Amino acid sequence: MSKYPIYLELSGRRVVVIGAGAVALRKAQTLLAAGARLVVVAQHIDDMLTTLCQDTNAELIKSRYSKDYLAGAVLVIAATNNHQLNKRIYKDCQELEILCNVVDEPELCDFFVPAIVKRGDLQIAVGTEGNCPAYAGHLRKKLERSFTDKHGEFLAELETLRKCIIKDVPDLANRKALLGQLVDDKSFEYFIQNGSAQWRDYADGILRCQHGDG
Repeated sequence: MSKYPIYLELSGRRVVVIGAGAVALRKAQTLLAAGARLVVVAQHIDDMLTTLCQDTNAELIKSRYSKDYLAGAVLVIAATNNHQLNKRIYKDCQELEILCNVVDEPELCDFFVPAIVKRGDLQIAVGTEGNCPAYAGHLRKKLERSFTDKHGEFLAELETLRKCIIKDVPDLANRKALLGQLVDDKSFEYFIQNGSAQWRDYADGILRCQHGDG
């Protein structure tokens, strides 16, 4: 059965990571970047993870795993190398109705974390439904060569203009037509070749034509 892909708002929400090795460190980095209220539970927490969590709202708990630590969490990631412990964490999450991901054990996952290409606010996610994360990583590397920081900068310009269009263009069909022109390859190439300031003039020209001012 196919999975339902979403981008989840985690800002200020409790997410628990069980384990403190290299995998847990990578998960913690991503979760902190998403603004999650991170809780890491492990008997031994290395210096890199401690350093990462300094000056954040993350909570590091040096302890054996307990179901009690899951209370109030919206997500749990089990990143231990103990299969029996991972199964216990997953079972506890099922009882508490908390979404759980057990790293490298797709049969113990309610969700899978995709490989991500991030350029500013632009994110491109590649998933394999847990079948082969290495292939998702391979495709991510290819996409990283195709999508540059310029795509993120272009998105920032589009975001500003989109707000103006929503405010000034009441007709939904006209909005769609305008945005279709502004996001196409011709528009992006103009942005690349001429920069932000001249692209705004280019976009204003399209808007004036739509309003019959050109």
